[in-house]
Amino acid sequence: MLKNKGFLLAVLIGLIFVLVACGEDASSEQWDEIQEAGEIVVGTSGTLYPASFYPEGSEELTGYDVEIIREIANRLDLDISFEAMGVDTMLSSLKNGRVDLIINDMEVTDERKEQFSFSDPYKYSYTTMIVREEDHSGIETLEDLEGKKAGGGATTVFSQIAEHYGAEVVTYGNATNDTYLRDVDNGRTDTVINDYYLQSLALKAFTEFDIVLHPDIKFHPTEQAIVMPKGSETLTTKINETLAEMREDGTLTELSEQFFGADASQKPEEDIEEIEGLDL
Repeated sequence: MLKNKGFLLAVLIGLIFVLVACGEDASSEQWDEIQEAGEIVVGTSGTLYPASFYPEGSEELTGYDVEIIREIANRLDLDISFEAMGVDTMLSSLKNGRVDLIINDMEVTDERKEQFSFSDPYKYSYTTMIVREEDHSGIETLEDLEGKKAGGGATTVFSQIAEHYGAEVVTYGNATNDTYLRDVDNGRTDTVINDYYLQSLALKAFTEFDIVLHPDIKFHPTEQAIVMPKGSETLTTKINETLAEMREDGTLTELSEQFFGADASQKPEEDIEEIEGLDL
């Protein structure tokens, strides 16, 4: 009986080593394929100012996220190809192999970590609301979101937050910022819940609307990172090593100040309210 147990234990240990080795082989194979192609394919929206956007009159994609991944590719001696797509299709495109990674101000959540690999964070932020200036859209607390209309992507964390508090989410495709902001201004929606840095810059870019960042509501601290297929250990390591170099030599700070006017690569010092009871 003991001999049988010993035999089964040996088989089990052997299987574990085989599975680990297979995982390592698959991860290395993915990196080898990228190196052989000499190119990394990146999914991003191209409509998210100032993270990923086309400046007016230009066909050259830029933004904080875009320039970060462009610099990473350069340091890894790789060409880069961008695939513009809506937020709601990015993760499925990553799963089916259309892109090698995603960078689009994508928040790291426990739910997403079960399905994907993430780099170390390249941006730290928190969440705010854009509301109408005259009455804050009738919202003074998060609980006041109940019954309101919030513009957003169907699968974003921000839409999950809106639904958590009882708001109706008005969804869009790969829309530009002016579409979201105009709808708050004209009353089609009541708010846009999104990242503090992105919303602050969007308001400066579209001054024709009578809307503001809510002055009293700051919540849900966030970390943004590059998203890769689950099990991409080798690629993740290469990305993280390069991000560490860019943090050390000041490149992340320089790019952040270029696009945000502040260093979003560092954690904010403000005390930001956590959301209780929301499983992300």
